[in-house]
Amino acid sequence: MDAADWAIVRRSLSVLTAALVVAGLAACSSSGNGSTPSPSSTSASVATCQNVKPGSVSDSIKVSGEFRQTPTVTFTTPLKATDIQRTVVVKGTGPKVKAGETVGLGLAAYDGTTGKEIAAPEGFGDQAAVDAPVDDTKWLPGFVRGVECLTVGSRVVVTSTAEQAFGTSYSKLGLKQDAPVVLLADIVNIPPKLPTKADGTPVAPTAGFPTVKLSKTGEPTITIPKADPPTETRIAILKKGSGETVLPGDSVTIQYKGVLWRNGQVFDSSWSRGETASFQTTQVVKGFQKALEGQTVGSQVITIVPPADGYGSAGQGDIKGTDTMVFVIDILGTTR
Repeated sequence: MDAADWAIVRRSLSVLTAALVVAGLAACSSSGNGSTPSPSSTSASVATCQNVKPGSVSDSIKVSGEFRQTPTVTFTTPLKATDIQRTVVVKGTGPKVKAGETVGLGLAAYDGTTGKEIAAPEGFGDQAAVDAPVDDTKWLPGFVRGVECLTVGSRVVVTSTAEQAFGTSYSKLGLKQDAPVVLLADIVNIPPKLPTKADGTPVAPTAGFPTVKLSKTGEPTITIPKADPPTETRIAILKKGSGETVLPGDSVTIQYKGVLWRNGQVFDSSWSRGETASFQTTQVVKGFQKALEGQTVGSQVITIVPPADGYGSAGQGDIKGTDTMVFVIDILGTTR
């Protein structure tokens, strides 16, 4: 499966909406989230860690490859997983992951019946680590169970049922509720806390662009003008930040909202999910990439993206092949 499928895998349990997550924007280029342990312990892991133990099933998974490099995972199929088990393949020496904080991860997931990838691994090699909240009200419980209580530098394998791994989103992946699943996570880092909205200096609006009104939290409301959209990508600065410049290939952390020009419909929003998004600038559609590169951290930009710099004539989801997209993007951090 492609990055859009990982978008489903990573989707928070509390925000399973029809919107595409930003990883889905990679569909036109290249490709950042065990679980509900049992019916009696489905509450969020926020205050304390639920230290899941290893078992014969998780111990049977063979993993090769260096930490942070794309792993090779093999096991005998069909796997028989009825409960959640966790085996630490590599024990890291970094700080301990606490429940409720955000961690940067490399992620892989496999169908325990066929042995095939559920989605392409993400966050390994030169890819940006996937920032994930260690809170199963905000993220997929299987990976939360996998990484909580461990240390940075660790590689861990989780075996479970599909529901334990992905919560109610298992059906969106074409899996049955009790289907066996294998998850792997590399705990790359605990990123520093960043602002949740752009803090740059406001800039006068540019004529011809949609109008943007910000709530107290910084979430934008975007109003489309009664006019035909431009035929080429256009970008304007709404706030000018004083931070580092985003370079091609950088890993960025952002807030964003995307709407359709034809009707103002919101089709994607990190604000709606209650969490920021992190990815490399080269992992998204061209119009989104153009809006990021060359801008400074702390900036808020608006970009109008015609199909040629978006999803092309094929479209994606609610986005038709003739749709022009509008994004408002808060640039919160960048690394290279």
